Amino acid sequence: MKRNKWIVFLILCIWFGISFVTNILGPIMPDIISTYHLSLTLASFLPFSFFLAYGIMSVPAGLLVEKIGPKATMLIAFGSTFGGTFLFALFPVYEIALTSLFIIGMGMAMLQVIINPLMRVAGGEENFAFNSVLAQLIFGAASFISPFVYTGLINGFNSTDQKTSFLLGIMNSITSESVRWSGLYWIFGFIFLLFFLIIIFLKIPKFELAEGEKTGSFKSYIYLLNNGAWVYFFGIMAYVGTEQGLANWMSQFLYTYHNVDPVKSGAAIVGLFWGLMSIGCLLGLLILRLIDSRKVLIGACVLATVSLLLGLLGPTSVALIAFPASGFCLSVMFSIVFSLALNSEKLYHGSYSGILCSGIFGGALVPFIIGVIGDLVNLRVAMFFLLLPLAYLVYIGMTANPLINNKTISLKSLVKRN
Repeated sequence: MKRNKWIVFLILCIWFGISFVTNILGPIMPDIISTYHLSLTLASFLPFSFFLAYGIMSVPAGLLVEKIGPKATMLIAFGSTFGGTFLFALFPVYEIALTSLFIIGMGMAMLQVIINPLMRVAGGEENFAFNSVLAQLIFGAASFISPFVYTGLINGFNSTDQKTSFLLGIMNSITSESVRWSGLYWIFGFIFLLFFLIIIFLKIPKFELAEGEKTGSFKSYIYLLNNGAWVYFFGIMAYVGTEQGLANWMSQFLYTYHNVDPVKSGAAIVGLFWGLMSIGCLLGLLILRLIDSRKVLIGACVLATVSLLLGLLGPTSVALIAFPASGFCLSVMFSIVFSLALNSEKLYHGSYSGILCSGIFGGALVPFIIGVIGDLVNLRVAMFFLLLPLAYLVYIGMTANPLINNKTISLKSLVKRN
């Protein structure tokens, strides 16, 4: 198939949009709790609703792409995300937020299933690894930027300056004063509507799914689960749960125990968390060329544990550094666990990927558990729960026995080459 750089550019923009919306819950969590007077448990139902949709839709989305094709599936996905964001923008109440986030999550799950094989086809298999890393960086950049957009929006609403922008004036007129932060969802809705309209008029190439991208039969799932796939399924749950547990509760923790303003500083700290995660991905590419991935996974977990403990137990000045630094430590974990899983099995990689992607449900479960424990005891004690998924990831690093190890080169040979 002829390479299409515009499709690649569109996919990168979609990755930006996915990340921009997905990871905004953490920065706005203190505002959500304050607006609706929620307990930590009720607040945790919001990320639970979003990531529950991922767990439910990952495998069906693959079947949908095979049955009706990428373009139709993308239109359904963007229609879902637009509908979810617009619903909440119009009716910014807690119950609607739960429904809205579930609908948005379903659309996001469908998009992630589509755009990886589409990237491979449109950009060329020879460029797929590079484009995938680029997409990961774009994803991190959007997560870094979105908290600052939130801060800018709230500051704009609160400004006494009469010379507000035309766009901000419109936002001000359609957003209720009691839920100013919900104006973000008008922005999200516009983004998804724009994508929907582009897809309608754009020719999306049909593609043949590679063997590793096909959903597979029910028999293949049974085979994989009987041969240890559940170990790595829980590994993905552990990673995503740790990532989202930190991202969703970090700002609230800093506000509760260190009186850090969620808008002025809390959002920036969450943005830095995602920014350092992107930098960690780049450095991780180099480290994985030098060290076995299992050792890298164990080392990253140890560093993440130290960073977490410093954030939970240290003074304000330490917590403001330690929490975002944990993002740097987490950066390589997802790709390592995913590759260890696929490299441990010769058969049914498409089905295996579906099982692993369903593990994204950890992003629903762990923040919810933290919320429940936080109400029963307190948020600081609750966030110690994150030590358990980190310990499980260490277990994977110690026990994994892949058929194929990641290729490494010694520092000595690297120096000789230069």
